[in-house]
Parts: sequence; C-alpha cells; structure tokens
Amino acid sequence: MANANKAYESGDYMAALTLLSSMVDDGADTAVLTLLGQSFQKLGLEKDALDLFSRAVNLDPTPAALQRAALSAVAVGDDARALLYGMRLFVIEPDNAPVAALVAATFIRSGDPASAQLVRSALVESEDPAHIHLAAELYAEENRDPAALTVYRKLARLNPDDPYAQATYMAIARDFCDYDALADLERRWETASWDTTTATPRLLEAETAYANLLHCDNERLNRLATNGTSRDRSKPAFSGRPLMSRKRGTQPLRIGYLSSDFWSGHATMRLLQAVLTLHDRNRFDVTLYCHTPEEFTQIDSCDRTLWGRIVPIHALSDAEAARKIRADGIDILVDLKGSTSGNRGAILNENVAAVQIAWLGFPGSNIGIDCDYVIGDPIVTPPTSAPVYHEQICRLPETYQPNDPFHRALPPATPRAALGLPEDRFVFAAFNVMRKMTIGTIDIWAEILRQAPEVLLWVLVDGDIARENFRRAMASRGVDETQIVFAAKASYETHIARLQAADLGLDTFPYNGHTTTSDQLWAGLPVITMRGRNFASRVSESLLTAIGLPDLVLPDRQALIDRAVALARHPQEIASLRQRLVDNRDCAPLFDAERFCRHLEAAYERMADRARLRLPPASFDVPALPKRTGPFR
Repeated sequence: MANANKAYESGDYMAALTLLSSMVDDGADTAVLTLLGQSFQKLGLEKDALDLFSRAVNLDPTPAALQRAALSAVAVGDDARALLYGMRLFVIEPDNAPVAALVAATFIRSGDPASAQLVRSALVESEDPAHIHLAAELYAEENRDPAALTVYRKLARLNPDDPYAQATYMAIARDFCDYDALADLERRWETASWDTTTATPRLLEAETAYANLLHCDNERLNRLATNGTSRDRSKPAFSGRPLMSRKRGTQPLRIGYLSSDFWSGHATMRLLQAVLTLHDRNRFDVTLYCHTPEEFTQIDSCDRTLWGRIVPIHALSDAEAARKIRADGIDILVDLKGSTSGNRGAILNENVAAVQIAWLGFPGSNIGIDCDYVIGDPIVTPPTSAPVYHEQICRLPETYQPNDPFHRALPPATPRAALGLPEDRFVFAAFNVMRKMTIGTIDIWAEILRQAPEVLLWVLVDGDIARENFRRAMASRGVDETQIVFAAKASYETHIARLQAADLGLDTFPYNGHTTTSDQLWAGLPVITMRGRNFASRVSESLLTAIGLPDLVLPDRQALIDRAVALARHPQEIASLRQRLVDNRDCAPLFDAERFCRHLEAAYERMADRARLRLPPASFDVPALPKRTGPFR
C-alpha cells in the first residue's frame, strides 16, 4: 500500500493502479478501494472509479467516502447514485453547502425541482456565488420566507451590476418592509438614465411589469418593464384572426373569459361574480376557460355553473387551449389576468378570437399579449394615456371595476375592544399589502401621524421581520411607536367586519388599493387618496367617484396630508362621509352590478360591430345609461 501511495503522489497512476489491482478482492479495505478509484479518475476512467467508491461506501459510509462517491456519480451522469450518496451525506451534515448544492442541482437536472427544496436551507449561509445563485432559483417562489430575503440580498451584493439581481432584491425587500434596502435600490432607479430613444434601460428590462408599477407611475416607463421577455408581440396581430359574421344573427354573441381565478374565494370573483351571472343569456353565450388550480376548484362550495359554461384548460398546452377556443367559435375572448403571474397570455398570441380584450387583471398595457382592447374608464385611462397603450381603449362610463353586491359578505361591525383598539382614539386603517407600502407612502403616513399625535395607524403588516422593519422606519420619521397597531391577515368576512371599526382608510402610492379600496368602501369605511399619473395610481379615484365621494381625492401629497389631519380632528365630518357611503352603497354606480353588466355588454356589441365591418379596433367611450331613481337591491 505504501508503494502504491508513493506512485500515486508522484503522478505515476498506472504504477499505482498495477500495485493496487493485486490487492483488490472481496476483502479489500476502503483505503485500497479509494486510492484505486482515485487512480482510475486520474486516468479518465470515471465509471470504474465510481464502482470502487461505491464499494468503499458499502464497507464504511464515512462522510468523505459518501462525498467522493456522490461527486463521481455526478461526473458520469449517474443521477440515481449521486442522489443516493448525496442525500445520505446531507443527513449526516445538513449544513454542508457544497453537498446541498450537488443534491439540489441533481434533483433539478433529473426533472424533480420540488425535491430540491429539501436541501435549499443549507445554501443560504454560503458565500459561494454558485450556491447563492442556486439558492435564488430555489427560493424564487418563496418571497415571504425570511431565508429568501437573505439569499437575494447576497445575490444583489455579489452582482452589483446585474439588473435582474437588483430588481429581484427590490421586489422581495418590499415584502419585508426593508426600507433601508429599498432606499438604496430606489436611489439607483432615480439616478439611472431613462433615455429610451436608443434602447430599453436594463433596469426596466429586468423588472416584471407588476413590480415596476409598485414604485413607478410613469406610463412611458411602465410599458418597458418586461422581465426579460420579448416585446415582439406588443402590437396586435390582426391577420389570421377568425372572422366574425358580417351580419348580426339570431345567435348570441359568444364571449369567452380566460383566467386562473375562477373560484369564489379569490378577490377577482368578489368583483366579477355578479356580472357573470347577470349576463343576458339571450344575447350572450358565456364560456369560462378555466386554468384555476384544482386545489381551489375542488373546495369551492359555490355553484360555478351559474357563471357560464366552464371549460377546464389547466391540463392543456397553450397551443391546445388555443385550438379548443377556436373550435368553440368564440367571438370575443377576455383575458382577466394580463401581465400578472399565472397568466396564459400566449393563448391570445395564437389569434383565437375575432376580438381579444384585456380587462381587470393588470392595470396597464399588457406587453407581449395580443389584445385589441383594454377596458378602462375616463379616470384610469384618460385620452392622454392612449399613446402608451398598444391596445385601443374602451372606456366604461363610470368605473372599469365591477363589484358584486349580492354574494359579498357584509357582517356586523366587530367591536373595537375585540380588536385591541381604544374607543377614544381616531384610527386610520392601512390594509393594502406590504409591497405597496413604498417609501413615499410611509413618508405621507408618518407626516400625518406626526401632525396628529393623538391618532393611531392600524396597519396590515404580517411577520416579525416586516413589523420590526416597519416600526423602525416609522420611528426614524419621528412617529411614536405607540401610534402603530399591527393587524394580521384574516378571513374575508372577519376582515369586512373589522374594517368598520376604523375611521378613515389610507391609500398607498403609486399603486393604489384596488379590490382593497372597494372592500373598504363596501364595509362603509371612507378612503382618502390623491390623483395619480397611471392606471394603477388612479384606481381609488375611480372607485371613490363611482360611489359619490370624489371630495376624498386630493390633488397632491400636501393636500392629502392636510385633509387627513383635518378629518382626524373633525369627527362630525367622518360621520357625514360614512353616512354618505351607506346611503350610496345601494344606489351609486360602484356596486350596481346589473348597470355595470349592461355597460359592459354594450361595449362588447360595439367591438363586435366593428369586427363584422372588418374595421380595425378603435378607442371609444360607452355612453352611460340613465341614472337610477331608486336602489338596485
């Protein structure tokens, strides 16, 4: 054995192999097997080496033996043995980052990325760039896991010039209210060059469309955030579309809705459910192309057939789903997802219907999705916004957002005492998701609280890390921590009941509350906002106008602060606003689902008429029906 060692160390691997081969028999010890395997490796005979390392493991499965065997298995592409030895070693050394990386990469390569999650925690504390990149891949869908924040912080530090690393870190930092990180990241954004005449700035190409809206209200820049996806299909391709009959026939117009949110527990259905059930079935045939995960549809107690004919497509490829929709002869296909996660916009890029529409899912132009129209209203999509949309704009007369007054819960108010709120303090409610609570937003809130130290901010911040970050950020802005009361997530009915305990809702900027704002108005809680510069930042104005409270829309930041402080000190004005909400809830347009449905149907017919005449899509405004003279329910 000593001579074999000498030969190996001197680089004479053939001599080592010759000496060791004579020692190999069924009783060979691990030292002989290991050195012989290493000699085979040096000679490029990796498969022979793996067999010897495997025999050594069987004799004595030490960590070193397991690691050698696992690495050798990877080298020859034997994923089964790589996982066998790698997982055995990981059980012994669960903090071993190189082993975790080997196992995770092998799981991914073998088509089982879910199992790679078993070892990802060991990668978090590593400083090896390869390990951090792998960890980032494994935590890509876990933006609420504190480990993910650590991973993406390291990824951004290791790659200071990589816009994708910076954009991803910015996105996850929002979910933890990490305002120190956001201040630095947004400073980069503000000092970047935004000359888009020659090329799209890399920071924009790296951001998702949704993430960009969370902090940027410049419509010209919003439409360039693509997260690396192609914008080649950003303009509708009208050629190749199915043709609609030139004459209106006796058959109903065939409307298809495309979404992954067709279950009653989703926020979208709290808005849309009544409209679907109220469609005039004599004039409109409704089909829902549903790619909702089965885990949700299986627990849905609602009779979904009331919404229309349901065609599950989650098991179909985009091309197969497109063929199905074409075969069904759909006249108008409405995409309810747009540029949001879980969308299947590629289906629309197959030219499946004579008219294709983007509505409700994404507040802006849907880059890379082939739609003729986007549905908005005079506030969220004014004529001045038209140049930044590749779609034509259909403006509904009162608001773009449907609301369901029939299936939505409206329980009695929860007493303040049950919520830990004092009876004698004015309570501002801030119940948008944390990622919308930008630095600009909390600056406004802090100024209100500083000017009115007697008030409380009741804010939805979940998780210890996020709460500590939020508390620290507000303290640095001069806010007494006793003014902050944290709320946790709650069921929908519980949430609507608790909202009624607050005095006034505070909006977020530049991405307003959307369903969040309509939920507050439904609960009878007034919301204060300011005018925005893009779709996402104009939604609360649209909703407040449709409920008859346009006076709660302020022109700018200072006016908003002044008005909020004044209202906090004049409870009689709050009482008046709340009464107006109660009075308007059953007669103003916002929650009038039937009126909304008739306006929407008029829009569909107008689009269909142009398609029948072979005219290209063109922006238009839907005229409002006569005002109601009484309540709608």
